[in-house]
Amino acid sequence: MYIRRRLRSPRAHRSLRAYGTLFAVAGLLVSACSAGSSTTAASPAGSVALRALPEATPSALAPYYAQRPKWRACGVAGFECATLKAPLDYAEPTKGDIRLAVARKKATGPGKRIGSLLVNPGGPGGSAVDYLQSYAGIGYPAKVRARYDMVAVDPRGVARSEPVECLTGKRMDAYTQTDTTPDDARETTELVDAYKEFAAACGQRSANLLRHVSTVEAARDMDLVRAALGDEKLSYVGASYGTFLGATYAGLYPERVGRLVLDGAMDPSLPARQLNRDQTAGFETAFRSFAKDCVGESDCPLGGKGTTPEQVGKNLKAFFRKLDSAPIDAGDADGRKLGEALATTGVIAAMYDEGAWPQLREALTTAMKDKDGAGLLVLSDSYYEREADGTYANLMSANAAVNCLDLPAAFASPEEVEKGVPDFEKASPVFGEGLAWASLNCAYWPVKPTGEPHRIEAKGAAPIVVVGTVRDPATPYPWAQSLATQLSSGALLTYDGDGHTAYGRGSACIDSAINQYLLEGTPPQKGKRCSAT
Repeated sequence: MYIRRRLRSPRAHRSLRAYGTLFAVAGLLVSACSAGSSTTAASPAGSVALRALPEATPSALAPYYAQRPKWRACGVAGFECATLKAPLDYAEPTKGDIRLAVARKKATGPGKRIGSLLVNPGGPGGSAVDYLQSYAGIGYPAKVRARYDMVAVDPRGVARSEPVECLTGKRMDAYTQTDTTPDDARETTELVDAYKEFAAACGQRSANLLRHVSTVEAARDMDLVRAALGDEKLSYVGASYGTFLGATYAGLYPERVGRLVLDGAMDPSLPARQLNRDQTAGFETAFRSFAKDCVGESDCPLGGKGTTPEQVGKNLKAFFRKLDSAPIDAGDADGRKLGEALATTGVIAAMYDEGAWPQLREALTTAMKDKDGAGLLVLSDSYYEREADGTYANLMSANAAVNCLDLPAAFASPEEVEKGVPDFEKASPVFGEGLAWASLNCAYWPVKPTGEPHRIEAKGAAPIVVVGTVRDPATPYPWAQSLATQLSSGALLTYDGDGHTAYGRGSACIDSAINQYLLEGTPPQKGKRCSAT
């Protein structure tokens, strides 16, 4: 699947640093996949996914829980940073440590300080520290920031917390351009080779780390951070994949749950193939909303007024096919052209926020009419966190590393993908084929998965707010419904709108309900539903 991460700047989508959910693949980012079979059935609560990673005795972990952060200036006004240690292997803490990067902005007042509020934008692979410093620490409602210390920790393997490293530079460029709709045996081999090269590079450059970047371990790290901050319970806002991280924490430590908001929720009970197919359907739903909006404008390059969403999809698919055989110039200093893979990523990136639709419409117009792919390349590069100098953040590397450890692979071979393509195309005629092939990447991962699909009940936890957006492209609404049902104290809050996640995206109803919960501990009324106004 594609990355599940929260958009860094909720309404202003100019740079399109998509912070929501992501699954890493060649020209696509795909998630929830690992080496192994895709036929694993969902496990009951307290499943293998939580038991597979044993924890050492409390005495062995005591030094980690006794840490206190030494705050220092970190180059961004108003924020402090610190480094904490966590065991590389929670079962054997003597194997060595991993360093976790933590950032904080103190409560601004007035009003009595409630405690710390950890935030995570999703991914896996999104930098929580960047998200805090660029948005959450300055853009969350003032009354929330007044009473909470806003805190972020980059999960293990991500950004400043000992990042997983795989391909770099030109090789990464080649990887993101790999054709994920192979037309023959040669192109299938090229795709498989790309996945193998990526996996081998991760295995060579991050061999020891790859075995210890699971969501379970990241959740245990959060408990160390909670203790280091001096909080008895964890208060947390997790977006997209961050909901899986937060729910995992609740399953491990239900008695330590404070006020948890899980926005753009994932369903931990689903196997990778179903997660990927569901997300494929989510992007189709979002695209149809875009299609309806586009044809209502005079400058829609995919069809005039009255054109059906189905025909808009066919027109886009036809454009992708042209790019597959004849990429167009994109004005790139490194000589990259816009082919099908990068164009598809650019379109999907804009599905995360309806505020990006005008930008996408313009990019498609220049690409389809003027044969200038620069606009779509900008969208794709922002999604992959590629900088102008050709360097990449470690988003894709961390994304694959976590996903391929958390769940058995969606598909184990090209033959399985070929059989599964019709089901994915049924979910999305526009994106289905490419996303089916994108789901193959974890089949070649050098480390076996440690997790399995599992329900999370978190019995005994305080009320947990689960937020679902009806037309969310990356974390489909049924996932939020399912997670809220699984959690023994789950309260579902529904946003009847477009885009990925809901908090801070323009709905006063959503924001008011979440703010009240964070400030007073009162969850929304059962069945509460909000619109965009």
